[in-house]
Amino acid sequence: MNATSLLTASARIRPARPASAPHASTPEAGSPVAGSAVPAPPASGDIAADEFRSAMASLAAPVTVVTCYDATGTARGLTASAVSSLSLDPPLLLVCLDRNSRTHDVLVSAEAFALHLLGPENEALAKRFAGPTDQRFENVPLASGPTSHHAPQLADCALRLTCTRYEVIEAGDHSILVGRVTASDCLGRPAGGLVWHHRGFAHARPAEVPA
Repeated sequence: MNATSLLTASARIRPARPASAPHASTPEAGSPVAGSAVPAPPASGDIAADEFRSAMASLAAPVTVVTCYDATGTARGLTASAVSSLSLDPPLLLVCLDRNSRTHDVLVSAEAFALHLLGPENEALAKRFAGPTDQRFENVPLASGPTSHHAPQLADCALRLTCTRYEVIEAGDHSILVGRVTASDCLGRPAGGLVWHHRGFAHARPAEVPA
């Protein structure tokens, strides 16, 4: 899981219209994404990659799992920590995806995806979706419901957000996947969550209220 910031943005893909089927008109996995930009060479004033990585390790980030269906209807997903809300009207969120990831092309091409917010009890789930791609959904319970045909829905999580692809922005060695939120399923977990901090998992808890 990489800490990522939005340093540059270029070569936008036009917003996609919501689809009636989860993988309708989706390119095959591994196909190039239209408008992909070639990463620019480092500017003379940039800090070193290792220094930037160390600095971003101090930034606590929510741990999530992002899922979608590929062109064949197969469930795909990965663990992501570079995630943020983006807009209230319309309701938008963003996920930053490493373009070297094997799941990158599938996610940016899918017309719908689901974002799962994890809790402290979901460390094993986060590790699974950061592991071998062909084992990520093995023995993982999925939820059924009106939005499950748009994107795979993990049963064990604190919150599920179903999105349609709104825009993809190329930024350096990452793609910024912007989703328009169409459904929210809050499972009523207590406050707190699983975060990635200093290259390890940490558990967020509510701050104690002074007497």
